[in-house]
Amino acid sequence: MLEALSDRLSGVFRGLSGRGKISEENVREAMREVRTALLEADVNLKVVKDFTDRALEKALGQEVIRSLQPGQLMVKIVYDELVELMGPVDTQIYFVQPPPTIIMMCGLQGSGKTTTCGKLAKYLLAKGNHPMLAAADLQRPAAVEQLRVLGEQVGVPVYTDPGKVAPHGEVAKGAAVAVCRAAIQQARNNGSDVVILDTAGRLHIDDALMAELRDVNAQLNPHQVFLVLDSMSGQDAVNSAKAFNEQLEIDGLILTKFDSDTRGGALLSAKMVTGKPVKFLGVGEKLDALEEFRPEGMAQRILGMGDIVGLVSTAMEKFDSEETARLQAKMMKGEFTLDDFISQLTQVRKLGPMGKVMGMIPGMSDLTKQMNMSDGDVEGQMGRMQAIYNSMNRKERGNPDLLDGPRRRRIARGAGVELTEVSQFIKQFEMSRDMMRAVGGMGMMGKLKLMKHLMKGDLASLGMPGGPMIKTKKGGHMDKKDRNKKKKRR
Repeated sequence: MLEALSDRLSGVFRGLSGRGKISEENVREAMREVRTALLEADVNLKVVKDFTDRALEKALGQEVIRSLQPGQLMVKIVYDELVELMGPVDTQIYFVQPPPTIIMMCGLQGSGKTTTCGKLAKYLLAKGNHPMLAAADLQRPAAVEQLRVLGEQVGVPVYTDPGKVAPHGEVAKGAAVAVCRAAIQQARNNGSDVVILDTAGRLHIDDALMAELRDVNAQLNPHQVFLVLDSMSGQDAVNSAKAFNEQLEIDGLILTKFDSDTRGGALLSAKMVTGKPVKFLGVGEKLDALEEFRPEGMAQRILGMGDIVGLVSTAMEKFDSEETARLQAKMMKGEFTLDDFISQLTQVRKLGPMGKVMGMIPGMSDLTKQMNMSDGDVEGQMGRMQAIYNSMNRKERGNPDLLDGPRRRRIARGAGVELTEVSQFIKQFEMSRDMMRAVGGMGMMGKLKLMKHLMKGDLASLGMPGGPMIKTKKGGHMDKKDRNKKKKRR
C-alpha cells in the first residue's frame, strides 16, 4: 500500500537533508520530484498541480533555504498539504430519532460493495448499535445470497424478498424501492436502529442503474449515502465517484482493497475532485477489516513517519483488555513466562498483516525493508512459533530450561520444523523475558527513556546491532560462568 510513493518522497527529503546549504533551485527541483512521484501514484493531474504549487509557495515563503534543517521543514510542509488534501474528515455516523437511521450503500460491481455492507454492520454492532441489512441488489441473485451469508457471519438480521429478484432479465420498476421500504418497516418492528441498504451495482455506470438509485434515494430519503470505490482502479474510481455524486449527492466515500498494492491515486484525488471525504478504508478480507479514515495518520504513513495513534486505536479495539492488563501486571513485576510470550504473540496477530503494523511504528518500515521481510515471511514465522509451542508438554512450557537436545528434536518433529527453529524460538523468548525483567526493574526515568527510544524507532538502543544492550537486573550480560551453568541445567 502506497509503498512506491512513500519510497519516492523519502528519497526526495533525504536529498535535501544531506545538504548543508540549499538554494531556491534545490527546493524547486525537490518539488518537481514530488510532482513526478504523485503522478506516478496515479493522482489526478489538477490535484497534483494545485498541491505542488501550494507546497512550493509555502516552502519559499517560510525561507526553507535559510533553515538549518531544510529537509525536515519540507517534510512538515508536504505533511500539512497532504492532511489538507485528504481532510478534514468526520467519520461519525449520526443517528436519528425515532429510529431507524437509513444508510444507502452504492457502487459498481467488483468494488466490494456487498462485503462492505457486512463490514459496516459489524462495525456498528461493535459500537453498540443494532443494524439490519437489506438486500436490494435485485439484478444479481448471488448478491442477495452473499448478503444473507454475511448477515449470518456478523450476527445481524437480513431482509430479503426472493420474489422480486430477477434471475433472468430486468428488475421490475419500483421493486428495489419496495424491498427497501419493507426492510425499514421490519427494522421498526424488530427494534433495529440502523438499516443498511445494499443497492444495485453494475459493471459500469448506465442510465438504468442511475434511475433505480435516484428512485430509491428520492422515495426513502436515506440519512447517509456512502459510495464504495475500488482503490486499485485509480482515476477510474474518482471519475465514478464524480458521476455518482452528480446524481445522488453522496455523503462520503469508502475505499476498499487498501491492503493491496494500490498506488494511492484514488485516495489522494477523491476529496478534491468530488468534494466528498473518504470516511472508511477496507483494509482486508475479514469482516472486521474496516477502519475509520484519519488523514493525519495516512499522511504520516505516506511520509514514512508511522502512525502511532492509529496503531493504538487498532490495538484498543482488537486486544483482549483483561489479558492485556494481566500481562502488564506481570511485566511490572518482572515476571514473564513462555505462556505469556505466546499470549502476547496471539494479541499482536490480531492487529492484522505485519507489514501494515510495522508501517505504523516510526522507524520500523525502513527496518523491515532492510531485513527484506515480507508479510508472508513474518506470518509464516509466527505460525511456526505457535506450532513449536503447541508441540511442548505442560512441564516444558512452564520450565523451558528443561529443553535439552532430545526434547528439542521431539518438538521439532511434532511441529514440522527444523531443529534450529526450535532453538531460535527459545532464544527469542529468553530475549523477551530478559527485556521484560529489565523493564520491571526500571524506575520511572528508565521507562520514560525506553519509551523515547521506541517512539524514535531507535532500535540500536534496545539491543539491536549497533547499540548497547539493555542491562538486566544483574547489571550486564551473562559471563562465561553463568552460561556454563545454564548449559549444564539444560
